[in-house]
Amino acid sequence: PQQSDRSKSRPEPESRLQPPPQLQLIEQPQHLLQQQNPLQPGQQQLLNTERQEKLVWVTPQRLFGLLLVFFIGIAILGLAYYLHHVLHTGSGNNAANVTTCVSTACQWAAARLSMSTDPFTEPCDYFVSMCGSKRLQLKSKGRQRSHGIPGHSQNPIERLAETDKQNKTEHRRLGEDTTLSRKTLLLQYLRGILETNQSSSSSAVQKTKDFYHSCLDTRSLEAVGAEPFLRLIQKLGGWAVSGQWNRTDFNYTLGVLMREYGTFPFFNLYIDQPDLLIPIEWNSKKQTSGAKTETLRPFLASCQSYLAFLGSPPSMRMLHVGTFISLSSELAVAASPLQYRLSKGQLYQRMTIRDLQSQAPAIDWLGCLQAAFHPLSLTEDDHVLLHNLPYIIQMSRIINEWLHKPEMSNSGTLHTFMVLNLLHTLMPAMDSRFSETAKNYSLALGNIEEVSQHDLVQNKSRSVNGLIVLGLFNQEVPRWKHCLLETERGFDSVLTHLLSETAARRETEEIIENVFFAFISKITDLRWKDQKSFQRFIDKVYSSPPRLLSSKEISNEDDLDLLFSEVTVSSSGFFTNYLQLLSLWQKRHSKLLAAETEDADILSVAPFLASNGLLFPMGMFIPPLFHPTYPKAMNYGAVGFLVAKDIFHLFLPEISSHNLTMRAVGECVWTHYLNATEKAGQVRATILSTAQQEEVWLQYSALQVALQAYHQSLSQNPADTSVSGLHHTQLFFRSFSLVSCDTDPDGESMPLDASFLIPVMCAESGLCPTSPQCSIKAHQDKSQAC
Repeated sequence: PQQSDRSKSRPEPESRLQPPPQLQLIEQPQHLLQQQNPLQPGQQQLLNTERQEKLVWVTPQRLFGLLLVFFIGIAILGLAYYLHHVLHTGSGNNAANVTTCVSTACQWAAARLSMSTDPFTEPCDYFVSMCGSKRLQLKSKGRQRSHGIPGHSQNPIERLAETDKQNKTEHRRLGEDTTLSRKTLLLQYLRGILETNQSSSSSAVQKTKDFYHSCLDTRSLEAVGAEPFLRLIQKLGGWAVSGQWNRTDFNYTLGVLMREYGTFPFFNLYIDQPDLLIPIEWNSKKQTSGAKTETLRPFLASCQSYLAFLGSPPSMRMLHVGTFISLSSELAVAASPLQYRLSKGQLYQRMTIRDLQSQAPAIDWLGCLQAAFHPLSLTEDDHVLLHNLPYIIQMSRIINEWLHKPEMSNSGTLHTFMVLNLLHTLMPAMDSRFSETAKNYSLALGNIEEVSQHDLVQNKSRSVNGLIVLGLFNQEVPRWKHCLLETERGFDSVLTHLLSETAARRETEEIIENVFFAFISKITDLRWKDQKSFQRFIDKVYSSPPRLLSSKEISNEDDLDLLFSEVTVSSSGFFTNYLQLLSLWQKRHSKLLAAETEDADILSVAPFLASNGLLFPMGMFIPPLFHPTYPKAMNYGAVGFLVAKDIFHLFLPEISSHNLTMRAVGECVWTHYLNATEKAGQVRATILSTAQQEEVWLQYSALQVALQAYHQSLSQNPADTSVSGLHHTQLFFRSFSLVSCDTDPDGESMPLDASFLIPVMCAESGLCPTSPQCSIKAHQDKSQAC
């Protein structure tokens, strides 16, 4: 705009200046002079003499004018160069003092930017397809180079760069979207921390790294085979399968499994029905459960394989597998789905441990609960909550019957049932024969793809197609990810500490605060149906002050070292380390009874509303989304946008029910999209659904809020650095374009590539230093933004 204003008063270029009238007259041909001036020859001679005298004076004046015009032209060209090349690549406030960020993180960011597509240089048809297939094709062609910095990885940033390359290559091979989810980015960053060669003075940190590396050592697992588990069976008193069982007390063994190994064969920790190993289904007509008949054959085969791996004689396998399936089937009949129990009011039934003992006498409830929640002190007068009392009562009857069956007195069926449940718990630490058998069994059921990888790794069971599917270790999950998730189960407080060291709390809290208040400013400008609903919503927003979520329990490495002082972790021998992990995991759950609030989830990557405000997990603020050395423009364009988008999603129900602006803004952006992509011939004029209108408005508003928050940060401290010589506003939008298509669930409602919001916002005069190639100004009468 400054250039266009100045052009109005700019002197005309030399080529367009008219010569003085005197010179025109002198230079005209003689016959024209005579035609125009019919003078006598004497008069003409006198006139020529006077003009020649004047010419002597006029020539220096002409030269001076020419020089003046020349220097003015040079000045104008210099000014134009300054405006175009300096202001477009500088900060806009102090362009002469722009500083390029040279930190390791910024070098990696520059390499990442160079390998990504610049939305400012792409034609409109680039934005035709939604995030996914078309963008994958554009980014995959001829790009097999690393997204990171060359060299050996010695820090989490560089390690993340290498894993980023490996994962993107794998995604390309599988034909999937190359965009990584926030959870995957967090896992990769934690992986980089654990795999650095830097030694730590903290024993707790070193134990955490040793545990992780012992998990990666699959060669040792294969070498030892089933021997570690067989030694554990002997520690528990043996079992009848091997012919060596010292008839240990049933309740004593059950208490040990609950306390030491986090294994609950007959009921779970919350006094509810367990996740039985045998697949079961619910008959809605008869309102009963039972083992699914067609799955019994593969289930039988897998159990026989496990016994073979554990050295059971062939002649004994069928007997023990048969009784195991028989007992499992009886327990399955007593189980019922959650929805049924909810309809029958069976959840959260409160009673004392003494009353529970009288209704289900086969279990030593006080002893088992004391073992499970050690060192918490319990008495028979303490209350517990049950979630399926009919199952608990029936389970007690079944156990009592099997304890007193004369024909089974030597088989130890209940003990074998508990040992096989323990095997299932420890399967992630066993050799590949066990995990391969489990995987093949799940494939036989046809449900492995419907169970999430995280649930598989975490040994959680899921109800799929009426079956209670075993949460088996899935070989398709990368080993490093499996090991990282297992490490988090026992050493979450250490990982929280390690993550907090790199979180840059001050910079993080500044982003959260600026985005939050920019969000309030945005919703204040919206049109509401009535003042009462608006005031009620504003009161709710102000009652939810944002803050960074972190663990309050651990403050320094000394506390961590004391907490893990009794833990012994070897860099080899993952099975032994895994046993200690189960003990740590069980103690962690025990503390939940006495804790007022649960610790922050280290793997959380999205904010949530709690009674004490709007909480943002530290897992959101990691590279490549955020780094304290990044230019502010990069941080606000990436994580600032995600923070704003998450806030809008949290408050969307209240906003959408009262706001009148969503539809207009959504349709405005969509109209720009149709007009801009019309030449591509790939977009049909369709009407957006309500959910799509909301999502378009939400992401467009979130981008506006993030940019406003960035400007607020600059007003507080005008200094900012740059990466790749990009103007700060352009760097903001480039950073946004890299995360706009992250694999968050809300992307399913976005009808267009979110990067198209860049040219829509750039339509506002003077906002962007460089106009995108896909300009929407040529397709509309007015260029104002939506």
